[in-house]
Amino acid sequence: MWRIRDEKNRQILRVATFNLQNLRLRTREGRPVLDGAVDQDRPDVPLSIEIDLADREKTATVVSMVQADVVALQEVFDLAALDYFHDTFLVRTGSPEYPFRYCLPGNDGRGLNVAALSRRRAVSAKSHAELTGADLGLSDLPHDLRNQKLFRRDCLELDFENVTLFICHFKAPYPDPEKALLVRKAEAQAVRKIVDARFPQPENERWMILGDFNEPARGTPPSRSTLAPLKRGFSIDLLDRLSPGTNWTYEVLATHVRSRPDRILVSPRLAQEYPEVRPQIVRSGMISSLRGCLDEPAPGEAPHRPHASDHALVYADFPGL
Repeated sequence: MWRIRDEKNRQILRVATFNLQNLRLRTREGRPVLDGAVDQDRPDVPLSIEIDLADREKTATVVSMVQADVVALQEVFDLAALDYFHDTFLVRTGSPEYPFRYCLPGNDGRGLNVAALSRRRAVSAKSHAELTGADLGLSDLPHDLRNQKLFRRDCLELDFENVTLFICHFKAPYPDPEKALLVRKAEAQAVRKIVDARFPQPENERWMILGDFNEPARGTPPSRSTLAPLKRGFSIDLLDRLSPGTNWTYEVLATHVRSRPDRILVSPRLAQEYPEVRPQIVRSGMISSLRGCLDEPAPGEAPHRPHASDHALVYADFPGL
């Protein structure tokens, strides 16, 4: 089942996170087609089956080249879309199959859920989409967060034999940036409550919180940070181990402001057991007009498409896990 080994011939668990940017299966012109890597609120982008297919071929290429054992995913419409992507695109790259695929319904009104591809079976897969702030004892939240479903998507808990993953996709900073900030902070508090409830002594267990947290760009005032409840010694952000300026995973095209919404947070035990682990960031499938380090568009291609996603894929290796 494991294909990656180190120089001591130990099995290595490779874990990745990747926002697939609007992976949805539809019937178009009488055949099943996955939406391309284009946001749903972009009416200025013309629909083209050929470009959409080219997008998803690039998406599959990025996933295949990394060969992660577990890939946490964001913006997957449902299990049918994930299965179709796996069977129709990913397997064609020559990638070994991911026999275990998870996508439980969340709270996103557009149907963009968190999901996972895995080469090992999870002992359990649990959604937390139904939780309210009151369920978690977060009494100081605004009324609509305290008494209604708190997660804008979900916190998907996958329990494996040696490690537990909590896969997240926090609220995007629109249409109301200030309200969105409150939601993300509440989501972070909720994830911490979930981990605390799952483990009596979280610092002594092996777990990861990973996904797209929509954390703002570097240099943003601490008061606007989303992840404070999950850090401060509670978990360790592996991207903090990279040099400043090299750890970005997203870039706003109009302004070229770079940020790192995509993270892998690990428990203190994992951080201590793997002090040398550095995550890798794969940007080769991102929008081709980003400056300096990415693919140039081929003749005849639109300047922003085809591409795998507007996010980079992030992965890390854990020998012996």
